[in-house]
Amino acid sequence: MKKTLLITGGAGFIGSHVIRLFVNKYPAYTIVNGDALTYAGNLENLADVKDRPNYIFEKVDITDENAVNALFEKYQFDGVIHLAAESHVDRSILDPLAFIRTNVLGTAVLLNAARKYWKDNMENKRFYHVSTDEVFGSLGEEGFFTEETAYDPRSPYSASKASSDHFVKAYYHTYHLPVVLSNCSNNYGSNHFPEKLIPLAIHNIKNNKPVPVYGKGENVRDWLFVEDHARAIDTIFHNGRLGETYNIGGFNEWKNIDLIRLLCQVMDRKLGREDGTSEKLITFVKDRAGHDLRYAIDATKLNKELGWAPSLQFEEGLEKTVDWYLANEEWLQHVTSGAYQQYYNEQYQQR
Repeated sequence: MKKTLLITGGAGFIGSHVIRLFVNKYPAYTIVNGDALTYAGNLENLADVKDRPNYIFEKVDITDENAVNALFEKYQFDGVIHLAAESHVDRSILDPLAFIRTNVLGTAVLLNAARKYWKDNMENKRFYHVSTDEVFGSLGEEGFFTEETAYDPRSPYSASKASSDHFVKAYYHTYHLPVVLSNCSNNYGSNHFPEKLIPLAIHNIKNNKPVPVYGKGENVRDWLFVEDHARAIDTIFHNGRLGETYNIGGFNEWKNIDLIRLLCQVMDRKLGREDGTSEKLITFVKDRAGHDLRYAIDATKLNKELGWAPSLQFEEGLEKTVDWYLANEEWLQHVTSGAYQQYYNEQYQQR
């Protein structure tokens, strides 16, 4: 069945894995990657699919109503998978308005465009909004986030994502827009911008730089391999029930300090260093403002309804992730230096 899909934020970390999966798995689909190419959007992430006949890149800011409407007019989308978002908590603390613009206004602009262009025929249309477990706030030592957990965002980032979730649900109830949502736990894997914990630590360990850990490293996160997340998005987009939310988790809870110590062991082995060498780089820094203690996702609904489950355990996924970063030093250098931004100019603006 032929479809034309808009995947927003497709040049980002999670988005690039979703683009790759859909382009390869569904050759009859036309996949349009809509991305503004802000600091975390890197088209080098998609170099392996850029010349595929069913892949198109469009540079677009989702807060630009005219530009978004023009895309819908041009391609007559059958579906939207909305991943574009500002996502780094530390940045949201420094500049909350940027997160409100992209995550709230941008989502509303997309919803409005879908409503406008689908209003006469919503059959076989679908708007899929990808969100985060951070909207639920902080857990104690026990319990899990379920789809019924009350929202309790604690940072400007999570507040902006919570707001966008509510807008998606409101468009379902008010306008009967065919939507599905998911809330995922922390992702890890290849092509991750190195401001996030795991790629930052890998980069710093390799270069013998301090590895910063907030507070005492007691904060707990549930880690989800990004390729497993892409598979879950594929499953929910095609088979999820309209109006429903699905939690996606890795069933892999780790304290930050335990994760970093495991990563140090893996890096020592991969780099041929004496065991314990990298652990000396761990540096405890002042805790983040409003730092949630623990996140943990219960993905039972997704498993029972749609049959999805993680494909690997964290230790195996971490090994694969480290191997990728060590084998792709040029990618990491481009990202950390900003040189990756030249890729767009070379690949697209000169054509």
